[in-house]
Amino acid sequence: MSLSDDLNAEVGKILRESWSVQEGRVVPDTPDIQLGNHAIKLRATVLYADLADSTGLVSSQPATVAAAAYKCYLNCACRVIKAGRGEITAFDGDRVMAVFLGDDQCTRAMRVGLQINHAVVKIINPRIREIRGAAAFELKQAVGIDTGELLVARTGIRGANDLVWVGPAANVAAKLCAQRSGGLASWVTKAVYDKADAGVKTSEGRPIWEPRTWAERGNASVYASGWTSAP
Repeated sequence: MSLSDDLNAEVGKILRESWSVQEGRVVPDTPDIQLGNHAIKLRATVLYADLADSTGLVSSQPATVAAAAYKCYLNCACRVIKAGRGEITAFDGDRVMAVFLGDDQCTRAMRVGLQINHAVVKIINPRIREIRGAAAFELKQAVGIDTGELLVARTGIRGANDLVWVGPAANVAAKLCAQRSGGLASWVTKAVYDKADAGVKTSEGRPIWEPRTWAERGNASVYASGWTSAP
């Protein structure tokens, strides 16, 4: 049987086979999900942290310098996410995806977004200028956050059997972190904002998130912030 025949048979099997979906309360690991049409359903908040203009970075800097910049950003972002009780679920080049569960998931995700911005603005960029000089490159980034229902399944196409996260929240968060205007680095949907505690929305009584409309999503209501919060 040729590879084409194998692919045809596998696609038919996937499309015909019914799905077994179970409710989940924790972020699953690969062994928790079967290779067939099996999935775990979660109510979760998804955060994407994405380094801006990585193409310009790798084009203008030596490879080792660009690699160091990637490492600084992802290292800080991941440590902040873990401290905020988020679960890191995927890496895609210069960005990281995380999932937050629990009653205060939106609050923690929003706070982590502000803390990642703090790491970039208050730690990484000052250290770059200190070590590489005042004219050195400056990292910019954005975080996108959405909340909703997710299905977690296994693709089964690699030896590690990577998990795939299916649901609007994952796609919206990934696209939302591409919004970068006016120094606003943290972007959340209205659903996230409405569910978060008041303490993460203000500083000394002043609102720190601005209402915006997202033209790409039919002028959907979102909130953005350029503020930082020390981890």
